Amino acid sequence: MAFATTDDGVKLFYETAGTGSAIVFVHEFGGNHWSWEPQMNFFARRHRCVTFAARGFPPSDIPEDDAAYSQAHAADDVIAVMDAAGIDKAHVVGLSMGGFAALHVGLRHPGRVLSIVAAGAGYGAEKEHEDYFRGISEQVARNFRELGAKSFAPTYAEGASRVQFQAKDPRGWQLFADRLAQHSSIGAANTMIGVQMRRPSLYDLADEFRRMQLPVLVMVGDEDDHCLRPGMFLKLTIPRCGFAVFPKSGHTLNLEEPELFNRLLAEFVAQVEAGQWGPRDPRANPAQIMRTD
Repeated sequence: MAFATTDDGVKLFYETAGTGSAIVFVHEFGGNHWSWEPQMNFFARRHRCVTFAARGFPPSDIPEDDAAYSQAHAADDVIAVMDAAGIDKAHVVGLSMGGFAALHVGLRHPGRVLSIVAAGAGYGAEKEHEDYFRGISEQVARNFRELGAKSFAPTYAEGASRVQFQAKDPRGWQLFADRLAQHSSIGAANTMIGVQMRRPSLYDLADEFRRMQLPVLVMVGDEDDHCLRPGMFLKLTIPRCGFAVFPKSGHTLNLEEPELFNRLLAEFVAQVEAGQWGPRDPRANPAQIMRTD
């Protein structure tokens, strides 16, 4: 087993497969390093792929103080894993919590990033729902701490943006739920408080995103209601950003629709590496009205 050590002494489990340009996969709150198996298997044929367990997720360390968890730590931990794996630059691909982390890696360490994919990233970012999101996050943390992951996992796994996965692929969803039940209760609670609840809204980072020159692909399910508008915000704010909407899909995109996810990711990486992922064409002005006379 390979471990990276962060600047604050936390050990992070990671694994690699394949050779070629690097892709680092960053998992969501409800998943872990196993969540990326469909992508590791596919992309390791042509790329050096890395997946890791975030702090608080076994077999990585589980700090007991929620102060050891933050959005900044989540981004810097990606770099710690890259350093340990001997990777200078990588395509950084994240889902949900991992999507937020991928975006923050781009803001904090742009020189280490080839491109960013942020899938299902946006829950809690809408300004009008900030207080509600913080309240829900606090309750989820309390449930993990008091009920435990094994008892609370079935409820969390049937959230409004998870049932699409359950309906399409009951077996795959059950595996997701079973793995969620094995999370560290303390690690899950502290991650929810330290990372999820306290992270800044994407809208508060608008100026930073406007200056970002990295190639970005945002993916979102059309039934992942609280990620659609933040996803479009990112599309219209980041200069070199694409926006892919998965039809009749929820939050767990890489597992719910692995073939579509892999195809879009493969095309994006190929275009970036060919130098073909440029900024928005100035002629594509959304405020411009077509004249017919």
